[in-house]
Amino acid sequence: MASEKQAMQGRRERPHLTGTGATEDAAERRFAASSGGRMVPPGALGRLGAGALLLAALLPYYIWRRSLPGLSLWWAVAFASFVLIPAVFALVWCVLPLRRAAWLLPAGLAGLLLAFGLEKAGVHIPANFVKLGAMTALAFWFLGYFETVAWVALVALIVPWVDAYSVWRGPTHHIVLHHEHVFDLLSFAFVMPGHTGALRLGVPDILFFGLFLAAAARFRLRIAWTWLALCASFGATIAITVGTGLAGLPALPGLSLGFFLPNVDLIWRAIRRT
Repeated sequence: MASEKQAMQGRRERPHLTGTGATEDAAERRFAASSGGRMVPPGALGRLGAGALLLAALLPYYIWRRSLPGLSLWWAVAFASFVLIPAVFALVWCVLPLRRAAWLLPAGLAGLLLAFGLEKAGVHIPANFVKLGAMTALAFWFLGYFETVAWVALVALIVPWVDAYSVWRGPTHHIVLHHEHVFDLLSFAFVMPGHTGALRLGVPDILFFGLFLAAAARFRLRIAWTWLALCASFGATIAITVGTGLAGLPALPGLSLGFFLPNVDLIWRAIRRT
C-alpha cells in the first residue's frame, strides 16, 4: 500500500483511510493539515492536564507509602491489580494525544538515559516514572512504522512466544535469578502500602502496553476496552505469579490477549479489507 512522508514525523506512515482501521479520525486529519507541526490536537489539553494531576497524586503515594498501613499478600495483589496498575497506566491513556509528536524518539532515548542515571544515583521514584514516560514515547514512535493494524496483530501474535522463552529459559530468566539489581534497573516498580518491596513489570511490557493502546487509538479500535483489558492482563499475571510461587511469568502473552479480545472483530474486518 502506498505511503506518504509525514513532515511532522520524518518517517513513513500509512495514508489516511476511512472506517474501522483508519489511522486517524477526521478532526485529527484537519488538525494535522493545519497545525504546521504542532503536536497537541484540539481538546487534548484537558486530558494532559488530567494526567498531570494524576501524576501529582501518585508521587506522594510513592514517597510516603511506607507510613501507610500494610497489606497482606493477597490484599496487596488486589490493590495492585484494581487500583495502582490502572492508576499508573491511566497516565499512558492521558498522553495518547502526543502519539504523533516529532520528538518521540529523542525524548524516549534521553528519558532512558536520565532514568538509568537517576537509578544509579539512588533517586528511584523519579527514575520509575521517567522510565514509564520514556518507554511510552518509544512505543508511540515505534507505532509510526506500522502501516496497517494487521502488522500490530502480527506482532501481538509473535511477542508472547519470545517473552515466554526469555522468562523461562532466556536472558530474563538469567537476570531475575542471578542479577536482581539489573532487573530492578530494567523494570517499573509498583510499590505497596506499608512495605519496602515492590511488584515489578519489565520495561518491554510497558513498551508494548503503549504500542497496543496507541494502535487502538490510531486504527480506531475500542480504546477504553483495550486499556481495561491490558490493565487486567497485568493484574492477572501478577496474581498467577504470586499464586504459583514462581519467580516471574511472562506478561506479554496476557497483554497480547488483552489487545485481541476487545478488538478481534474490528481487526479481522480491517485485515479482510486490505
